[in-house]
Amino acid sequence: MSQPYRIQDDIRLPGFTGPVHRPGEPGYDTGRRALNPALDPRPAVVAEAYGVSDLRSALLAARAHGVPFAVQATGHGTHVACDGGVLVKTAPMASVLVDPVRRIAKVGPGARWSEVLAAAAPFGLAPLCGSSPSVGVVGYTLGGGLGWLGRRHGFAADGVLRAEVLLADGRHVTASRDSHPELFWALRGGGGGFGVVTSLEFRLYPVAEVCSGFAYFPIEAAADTLTAYRTWIEDAPDAISTAVVLRRMPDDEGTPAAVRGRHVVMIKVLHAGPAGEARRLLAPLWRAASAHGGPLLDELRATTFAASSMGGTPARHLDLFDSVGDEVIGALLRAAEQAQTVEVRHWGGALGRPGPDAGPVSRRSTRLSVIVDTVVPGLAGELRPYANGGSFLNFMADTSRTAAAYAEADYERLRRVKRAYDQDGFFRIGHVTR
Repeated sequence: MSQPYRIQDDIRLPGFTGPVHRPGEPGYDTGRRALNPALDPRPAVVAEAYGVSDLRSALLAARAHGVPFAVQATGHGTHVACDGGVLVKTAPMASVLVDPVRRIAKVGPGARWSEVLAAAAPFGLAPLCGSSPSVGVVGYTLGGGLGWLGRRHGFAADGVLRAEVLLADGRHVTASRDSHPELFWALRGGGGGFGVVTSLEFRLYPVAEVCSGFAYFPIEAAADTLTAYRTWIEDAPDAISTAVVLRRMPDDEGTPAAVRGRHVVMIKVLHAGPAGEARRLLAPLWRAASAHGGPLLDELRATTFAASSMGGTPARHLDLFDSVGDEVIGALLRAAEQAQTVEVRHWGGALGRPGPDAGPVSRRSTRLSVIVDTVVPGLAGELRPYANGGSFLNFMADTSRTAAAYAEADYERLRRVKRAYDQDGFFRIGHVTR
C-alpha cells in the first residue's frame, strides 16, 4: 500500500535517554496509536520521554530533520496524525505533587486525572477534572477543561497558576502572570500550539461530600424531561451540575438488568453537597421525568468526588445554545432515533463569570451544550439557526474549525502570540492558530 509521506529511517535523537521505537520494532504499534479510531498514524519514531532534556532532544531532532513533531500523553485529544514525524509519549513524566496548605497541584506532562484525584483526595481537595479519570491533565486543561465542578469553580484553565514550557526554539521558560504573560494567557484555553508544557500548576478546591450518579427513565419521557429541564436550570444553584441524556443502553452483562438493552432518558447529576439537598433540588425534574413511569433505576448516592466517575460522551456533533426552544427539542428527539447517545448538558454558573485576566475560553454565556455521538444526516442544518455559533476546543475533532472555539478578538490575539512564540509554525499538529 502506497503512503502519501516518506518515513525517514535515519532520524536519530541525540541525548535522548528513554526508549525509542521505530517501525517494525516492539512498542512501535502500541505507542503510535491515538484513541481516535479514524486515525492510523505512522510516525518515523515513537519516543518515550523521561524528562525535559528528552523532550528538548526530540524537538531539536525533529527541527533538524524537518519533520512533524507531536507530544501525546494519553491520546484523547489527538485529531491529526504525526505521519513521518517524531511522536513523543510523556506517560513516564507523570509526577503529581500536592500542596494541601496552598491548595495547589503541580503535575508533569504525562499525568492523568486519576493520579491527581488520588493525591488530592486525602486532603479533602479536588481538581477541576472532566468526566473520565483516564484523560491527561495537560491537554484537557490547555483546551479549556469543562468539568463537573465547573459551574461552581469555572473552567480548568481558569485555575492554572503557572506553566513551564519548552518553546519551538528549544528554550525552556516559565509562563505566569508575571513571566511571559501573553503566553500564559494563551495557554489557558488556547490549546497546545504554542509550546510543550513540561509542568503545570493549578488550584485545587475543597470538596468534602458530593451526591453523584445516574437515574434512568423510559424514553417516552424524553420530551417532557427536556421541556422541564430548560425551565429547571434557570434556578439551579452553582453547586449542582446535570445533563439529560437520551441513550440506547448496551445489551450486555455489564449493564444493569433494569435498563439493559433499553432506550432510556438518563439524568446525570453531580451535586457538591449532601444527597438530601440534591434530591430536594431535583424534585421538579424528577416529577417531569416520571410522567411515563419510573425511574427504572436510580443510582444517585453520596460519595467522594474521587469516586464519582460521570462517564463521557464521544462527540461527533456539538452545538452550543443560549436557550433551547421546542424546535431544538424536536430535532434532538429525532436524532435520538438514530444515535446511540444524545446529551444535553447545563453550563452557566462560574463558567460564565470569568476573572479579569481569564484566558481565551470563549462562549462563556452558553447555557447548554448538545453532544451527539453519531453523525445524523440533517441534524446540523436543523440546529444551526438556534445555536450560538460557537464551539469548544476539547470537543472538536475538526481542526479546520479551531477559530469557532473563540471570540474574534481572542482568536486574533492568539494568532499574535503564536507568531511571537512559534515564528516558523513548528508546532503544526492539532489545534493551532495560523
